Amino acid sequence: MTTATHLTLWALGLGEDNTPDEVRDAACRELLDGVGTAIAAVRLGAAEPALAVATALGGPRKASVIGSSGPRISAPAAALANGTLVHALDFDDTHAGGLVHATAPVLPAAFAVGQEMRSSGSEVLLAAVAGMETVCRIAAAVPHVFHARGLHATGVAGVFAAALTSARLMRLDVRRTVNALGIAGSSAGGLLEFLNTGASTKQLHPGMAASNGILAAKLAAAGASGPESVFEGEFGLYRALTDRTVQQHHVLGGLGERWELLGITPKPYPCCQLIHATLNAGERVVTQMAAAGVTAADIETIKVTVPKETMALVCAPDKAFPRTVYEAKFSLAWTLAAMLTDGSVGVDTYSEGCTRRSQLSVLAQRVRFAHTRGSGPAASEPGRLTVRFRSGRQLRVEEPATTSISEDTLMAKFHANVGGMTADSEQLAAQLRSLGTVRALGPLLDLTAKVVAGKETVR
Repeated sequence: MTTATHLTLWALGLGEDNTPDEVRDAACRELLDGVGTAIAAVRLGAAEPALAVATALGGPRKASVIGSSGPRISAPAAALANGTLVHALDFDDTHAGGLVHATAPVLPAAFAVGQEMRSSGSEVLLAAVAGMETVCRIAAAVPHVFHARGLHATGVAGVFAAALTSARLMRLDVRRTVNALGIAGSSAGGLLEFLNTGASTKQLHPGMAASNGILAAKLAAAGASGPESVFEGEFGLYRALTDRTVQQHHVLGGLGERWELLGITPKPYPCCQLIHATLNAGERVVTQMAAAGVTAADIETIKVTVPKETMALVCAPDKAFPRTVYEAKFSLAWTLAAMLTDGSVGVDTYSEGCTRRSQLSVLAQRVRFAHTRGSGPAASEPGRLTVRFRSGRQLRVEEPATTSISEDTLMAKFHANVGGMTADSEQLAAQLRSLGTVRALGPLLDLTAKVVAGKETVR
């Protein structure tokens, strides 16, 4: 059997009896986090072009845009909006093994098609589990290779996950689901050229992947066919986009027994995941600086040791002078300078006008990079800093990458993203955490609009 057929048989066979409780609980956590980041983007006006286009597309009033009290629109249009919202602030979760944002392309497909099909919360949750596991496995089969080829792994792998999620909710049979995956392959992509210009195209990739995944499933349902060899074929995903031959076990190994979904981590910082371990080390340096009575102005040089794969994406010399807010999120030197100057990095770090903070670029110029060969995925490697002060004193710090966040931290992040703790936000969080018991998605998505309406939009 082909990889697409294996994935299909597994996904369509998922049920509560063969999906561990910890897996469903983890999926609920990621969906909660994704809704929170989407609402934050609504409040900050961070995805308005996608919202405007999705609303204008209209279509059958089947699915809701997160945080909107406006009329429902078509499922593909809603997925375009919601995928962009989830990812707009770069605050959504990441699977380190594939360096892929797992929830951003899956949640929009699960919610839009789930609404359209009037699915139960349990059905939506299991479909999301299938999608999240799929996007992680497709990307992790070739760690960092998509990025090395100038492709965004989330855009590449996300369309397959969205198609599989949609096909399951639409109750397509095996043949049509395999066709949906084959059709989705022709939409796999997402260029990283934004790294060289500061453009915000990366924000759109999960939304386009989710929308195209739904369209692939709908086309398959209507009788369109796709190549079942979409993954391993001569002109399939891996040979065409990575120039590599990928064996089935690289994607399918341990499927149903070893859960890559459990390796998805909510982000503590709203910036590129490859910067996070260094920020963890920077946070510790801030504590030691406070104890020693020194400030960022006393720093002479900073040496940062990172995995080789990290260098090209976030360590280029010109990134000390980001031109746009989005470019700042992909500058390790600038973001580390913000951490050492402000003592923290959050959504406010990247507010409009942040790139005019000349003192951060001055400090960023003092950052020097050295690369090392890691023992695992680059996003899982520890952060290593050597900070030298004008007095001659040095601090050497090594901190592990973030592999999980506590329940308290997750909820604090959620309530901060939605604008504060209210009765509505607490109800929304409770419904998301127990999605498997929710009868339908409509009231839950209506609640996201109430949460947004209860808070003034931040500009």
